[in-house]
Amino acid sequence: MNFKRLSDIDVKGKRVFIRADLNVPQDDKGNITDDTRIRASLPAIQDALIGGAAVMVTSHLGRPTEGEVKPEDSLAPVAARLSELLTRPVLLKTNWVDGVDVAPGHVVLLENCRCNKGEKKNDDALSKKMAALCDVYVNDAFGTAHRAEATTHGIAKYAPVAVAGPLMAQELDALGKALHNPKRPLVAIVAGSKVSTKLDVLLSLADKVDQLIVGGGIVNTFMLAKGMPIGKSLAEPEMLDQAVAVMKKMDAKNGPVPIPTDVVTGKKFAADAPAETKDAGAVTADDMIFDIGPKSAGALAQIIMNAGTIVWNGPVGVFEFDQFGGGTQTLAETIAASKAFSIAGGGDTLAAIAKYGVTDKIGYISTGGGAFLEFLEGKPLPAVEILLQRAAT
Repeated sequence: MNFKRLSDIDVKGKRVFIRADLNVPQDDKGNITDDTRIRASLPAIQDALIGGAAVMVTSHLGRPTEGEVKPEDSLAPVAARLSELLTRPVLLKTNWVDGVDVAPGHVVLLENCRCNKGEKKNDDALSKKMAALCDVYVNDAFGTAHRAEATTHGIAKYAPVAVAGPLMAQELDALGKALHNPKRPLVAIVAGSKVSTKLDVLLSLADKVDQLIVGGGIVNTFMLAKGMPIGKSLAEPEMLDQAVAVMKKMDAKNGPVPIPTDVVTGKKFAADAPAETKDAGAVTADDMIFDIGPKSAGALAQIIMNAGTIVWNGPVGVFEFDQFGGGTQTLAETIAASKAFSIAGGGDTLAAIAKYGVTDKIGYISTGGGAFLEFLEGKPLPAVEILLQRAAT
């Protein structure tokens, strides 16, 4: 993809507006419980400061009501953490749309951008006002790239220069490598609770990949479509035709969707539920399938070890309960051991990667949830499309 990067621009003495993703989780007292997103946003800020720019940073946080800033919506805790990580003061600016005072070599944090009226509707007047604040606009928030909002899309239309920050660029480079120019075979793992939420991803990937692995609640629907017993397992009988369509697509390219031959079942969804491994055909009416069995996991491991590129979204079982985590652990450890280029995304996937200690052995970990999925679907991401347009002019 042909887009301009922050590293391509001389920012000395210029006003740089960075749209970051600082939407961090907090406890009931407003304390940040995980600062991963803040840390991931540091390189763009540091690069701009080192380059001699006057730096403005903003982000959304939560789901505020436009036009008002409630205490729980404020980026004040983020400003405090940024100050610690950058070892310099980071002042929080409110009512900033009409003007921001910041000198070269300094950085300010602009209060929650979604508190501005017109942000979510990508209001043109708001976008022009924000564009007037800067000489260079930097989008470093891939996690919001699938949304056309004033700070992710509108401002990029009107800013004198619009570029991707290092985090955004890394995401696009990795995703492009995985899907646009992959080393074959290209294997995709798509799992989750429902086929309906990931049907577009499955259908799109079926056209692109050499092997498609489905897991979690999704595979139960595929098993049902094959006429296999699933007991009381989570499934979507109304999606059987769609599951069949995906399987037919993969059959046509000699990469059939693997269906479990053994499963791990329980009688209730609970951390203390006893687990029983059985042949897939032996599932009883009162069973719930919570994981694939060791034979099925071993078969998937063989597919993964032969891959050239792996895209992973979703655990294949209820890995939060150890007795139902064997399949996901096998996949995680096999992907980590594989020589293939791997990219993983989605909150549950990242939690599984962390649980099984393979974070540093995955080729690239995407910070985007919805944006990652929409990229896999082949949908244009508004915040990326505008950067591509600006680079072409």
